[in-house]
Formats: sequence, structure tokens, C-alpha cells
Amino acid sequence: MSNKKTVLVYGTGFAGKGHAQAFRDAGAEVVGIVGRTESMAKQVAAEMSIPYAGTDWVEALKVCKPDIVSIATPGGAHVEPIKQAMEFGCHVFCDKPLTESGETAQAIYDLSLKCKLKTAFAASFRYMPEIMHAKRLVAAGAIGMPTEVECVSHFNLDRHIPFGWSHNAAAGGGRLNNNFTHLLSIVTSVIGEKILSVSGEIRDDMGSAPVVEGVHNFMERRNFIPDDINDPSLEWKKSDVEWSYTVLAQLEAERETKQPVSVLFKHGGLTPRFSDDHITFHGSEGSIYIKGHYGSGPLHLFKQGKSGFAWKEIPLPQDIAGSLPPIEDDTQRSWTHLATLFVKDIEGKDVEAYQTFEEGCRYQKIIDVIRGSNNWIDVSYL
Repeated sequence: MSNKKTVLVYGTGFAGKGHAQAFRDAGAEVVGIVGRTESMAKQVAAEMSIPYAGTDWVEALKVCKPDIVSIATPGGAHVEPIKQAMEFGCHVFCDKPLTESGETAQAIYDLSLKCKLKTAFAASFRYMPEIMHAKRLVAAGAIGMPTEVECVSHFNLDRHIPFGWSHNAAAGGGRLNNNFTHLLSIVTSVIGEKILSVSGEIRDDMGSAPVVEGVHNFMERRNFIPDDINDPSLEWKKSDVEWSYTVLAQLEAERETKQPVSVLFKHGGLTPRFSDDHITFHGSEGSIYIKGHYGSGPLHLFKQGKSGFAWKEIPLPQDIAGSLPPIEDDTQRSWTHLATLFVKDIEGKDVEAYQTFEEGCRYQKIIDVIRGSNNWIDVSYL
């Protein structure tokens, strides 16, 4: 008999495969995978040598009797499978967004507390090496008192990607659910977890998208863009989510500050970038600049030297690199690191704190606030 924790994965797309690999890397045993279609579930199970494949989630819970379930479907399909898994006494690892609304997120968070089960919320790019580097530098006082943060990104997504869950609020779509969650997690990991206030504006630049059959893997959706976008026989569906957003937030810093830390989140899902996407942390005595929308690096520190203030690239400390799984892909490495923490915690080992459904619930409520806010002040009469 193996003493490994057993895992059942829900989802057979990009995230499902990634979660399965993450838990294997974490030393757990993946005993089953469930998907929408039998053929795809069996195909992925065969590719990854997973013993059980099916389409009935409750049946899979009964047959596999997992210690842990990993939820890797779009956010709108999370609530019932999570509830059902908790009723079976399973600990739950869930990708972002936690659900499609603050109300349902609160319900499953409350249930996790009632059932006394461990949960993990996988807004996991907080484990990017240079983000961990920035956290260390800020904690050590490298920029003095933190004052503000800028997160700027432009993705230039094709406007004709086929209609799917990413276009639909009820399915967990939208850039707030699938981009902002990561960035909020990154910023709180460096500055402090307490979010004091938010204000925001969202915009649906997409309008509508063509309906195309056959898209299964989210990462391959561009391959299904119709050759003739003006074909009169094409069916179109309306988007009802944001593709661009601007959010202002105030955070309480872990380091002593005179006032809250101001944060700007500026994301254009459909707009092109002219210069690099970046994350910048400013303070009273310097600044940290990290290239890349999720902080892939390199990291530069703006600090006073012998010849005045200047930007200088700071190499990643070897101990940070060594603390993470030796995986090149950023997404997979981050999933694996979080899955490893989760498994060790369930096994009763001491681990660093990680995000749970508490943070996932809070993020979902914040997204609701941003989507529902109307903070514009009419000045046209002035």
C-alpha cells in the first residue's frame, strides 16, 4: 500500500493536465481524471498514465476515494464539484477564479470551514522567482517605505478568437477573473495581504465573437479562428465581460508606512504593447522594476550609488531559484510549488503560508465590487 496522498483531477484541458503533473511532482498519486467528454478524458488519462477516466464527477469520487481533488475547469463550473468533493471529505486545490461571483465563493469558503478541510487557491504567479526576489528586497528595506505599485500589461489578443467561457461572466470569464487575480496575488505577496480599498473601471472591447466547434484546450483557441471572418454563415455571440480594466487599490504594507500603498492595475486584453509589460514597486528610497506582465524578469533596482541614482540589474539569488521546482515553464513551476506546499500541509508538515479559499473568496468579492462600481463624476457642466 502506498502512503502517497491520492488526487482526482476535474478538467482535461491545459489546466487539468498541468494540475495532474503538479501533484505528481509534489509526490502525490493522481488516481483519476474527469472531463466533459468520455473520449477526451480517456485520451488524457492514457497520455498521462492515469488509471481512472470518466465524465461523472460524483461517480469518480465514489470510485477513486481521493484525499485531494484538483479543480481545473473554468470558474463557472467550480461550485457544485467543490461542494460534492467536500461532502466526500476531500481537501480542495482550485485554480483561479474561485467561482463566478462573490456570493458563491462565500458559500464554498463557508463550507470548507464547516467541513474543516484544507483548501488552496491557485493564483500562483506569486511564486515567480523575481516576485519572490522583490518580496525579499522590500522586506529588507531596499526601497525604503513602499509608496506605490504599477502593474501594466497589454496582451493584444485576437478579437476573433472563438466564443467560449472566457467571453461569458457566468462561466467565469473576463480579464478580472483570469488576469487581475494573479496580479492582485503578486502585489499582496510583496506588499502585504490586507487590501483596504478599491476603485475601478472595466470595458468590453470585444463585443462579439464567432462560434466555432472543436475548441477544447484554451491555449489552442487561436488555431480555430475562422479563415473568413466575414463569412455570412458564421454564428456570432455577444461577450458580456471585460477585456480591459483599470483598477486602483490601497494596501496596508507589512513594513511601516505613513499611509496606504497605492496600486495601479492597468490591463488591456486586446490592445498592443509598445514597450514592455512590467510590475514596478516604488518606495521612499528607491524602486524595483520587473519586466513581464507576471514578473518574469529580469529585476532592476533604482537606488542611489556613488554617482547618483541609477537602475541596476540585480541577479536572482541562488537560494530563491533553488527553493522552486526545476521546471522551465512558469505556469507549471508555480502550480507545482503550490501543490507541493498543499500536499505537505495535508501530511502535517510545516510549510510557509499559502493562499486558500479565504483569499479566493475575497478576490471574487473585490471583482464584484469593481464590476458593479460607478465612480465617475460628471464634470461636463463645469
